[in-house]
Amino acid sequence: MERGAKMIAGKLQQIIGEAMKAHDELRTSTLRLLSSAFNYEKIAKQHELTEEEELVVIQKEAKQRRDSIEALRQAQGKSTTSTESEIKARLDREEEELKILQEYLPPEMDEATLSKLVMEAIAQVGAKSMADMGRVVGAVKAKAPNVDGGRIAQIVSSKLHD
Repeated sequence: MERGAKMIAGKLQQIIGEAMKAHDELRTSTLRLLSSAFNYEKIAKQHELTEEEELVVIQKEAKQRRDSIEALRQAQGKSTTSTESEIKARLDREEEELKILQEYLPPEMDEATLSKLVMEAIAQVGAKSMADMGRVVGAVKAKAPNVDGGRIAQIVSSKLHD
């Protein structure tokens, strides 16, 4: 599959059909959830989604998977109602779903480029401490709107603590 949305909503039913024929239950399920998310967004906006709006929906779905993965990792080894094997299975499934969704997103910005943008933003806003973090993240998001805010915040935090 090529990278990027390329108006994926229009092709999604065909892609789901191919996944069903291949008996790929995880891909079928993940793409059905994505199709549902597109439909909800289309209804909310009351118009066909643009490519940018489709990307936002895919990014939101991917972020939900990353958040779930983080929560499941924190739950590992702690006393919960789920067994370790159940948590591991859910974690594996979330990671696989995330990989599938990432096939439809543009490639992530590499760490060096993002770090350079953060350093430029720190200089631009004159950040001196963690109190300036929000302004720095905002400046970076203005230049790289598709980068996950959590990823930016992590780099900003490491740079402002140095």
